[in-house]
Amino acid sequence: MNVNEVIRDDWLRAIFPEWGTWLVEEIEAEKVPRGNVAMWWLGCMGVWLKTARPTNLTIDFWVGTGKRSHPTTPMSTTHQYYKMCRSRITQPNLRLTAVPIDPFAVKNLDAFLSTHFHSDHIDPYATAAVLRNCPSAKFVGPRACVDIWRSWSVPEDRLIEVRPGDELTIGDVKITALESFDRTLELTEYPIAGVEGTLEEKAVNYVLETSSGVIYHAGDSHYADRFVEHGKKFDIDVAIGAYAHNPIGITDKMTASDFLRMGESLGAKVIIPMHYDTWSNFQSDVREIEALYRLQAERLGYKFHPYIWQLGGKYVYPLERDKKYFNYERGFPDAFENN
Repeated sequence: MNVNEVIRDDWLRAIFPEWGTWLVEEIEAEKVPRGNVAMWWLGCMGVWLKTARPTNLTIDFWVGTGKRSHPTTPMSTTHQYYKMCRSRITQPNLRLTAVPIDPFAVKNLDAFLSTHFHSDHIDPYATAAVLRNCPSAKFVGPRACVDIWRSWSVPEDRLIEVRPGDELTIGDVKITALESFDRTLELTEYPIAGVEGTLEEKAVNYVLETSSGVIYHAGDSHYADRFVEHGKKFDIDVAIGAYAHNPIGITDKMTASDFLRMGESLGAKVIIPMHYDTWSNFQSDVREIEALYRLQAERLGYKFHPYIWQLGGKYVYPLERDKKYFNYERGFPDAFENN
């Protein structure tokens, strides 16, 4: 390499995305054991789910970023955070983690689900890649997400709009849309100018029923007493929700206490915190959930436990039901075998 000839585009093409096609290769090669369902954390609230059949679907597949330069204009008075606390200083939300997946390497996806239209949950680049390379994949979401996909020229026959109570089946996965409890969305302008929308049209939670377990995805829901109602409708095995430390004046993610209450209310067996990895101004120490769990579990009779995942990691249920932590493969299994 002659470094005198290297330009910025060479660097971008050689390095990004940092994981290259590693994760896509891993997912494609995975033979999910019969009686199990496999999941991978794509970052933020993004999850890839694969059954033994296999059926492949994603929820909140996002490959974007946050601030990339210092803001020079104040926060808009229409922004949900301005409405929440009247702050005009634009939030310093830098993305903390790498993008672990190359969306343009994805070739096998049956459904592309979004919980809501905030820009870290619905993504034009992932949408473009799946639309082009997965011709049978359906785009599933509430009205606001469907309106965004429509504005991005996703064909009508690829779109499925859902409201709370709607059910559909993709492969061997039954999907039920439920009420979202994301109160931040009640303050968020509808993404299409001049259009009004209710919370039910802006966001949903999902229940994914597989032969191997029931997965509950809460999107960016805040804690709500109606989690109990959802838990009584479904025998939930794994519940995924948004946890982080909220900045002053803002209530946007569940706290550690909220998160444990969610698990108890849903009657889940395993709870998995997500989203805390994403934004610099919401940075959290997930061990807080573990510490509070240890203080309360025996006294309150918890029948669930937290699982601490890591970006790009795989979790197989029920095979790994009793695991508490994910750790990356450490390598060198053939050490001193090749003399």
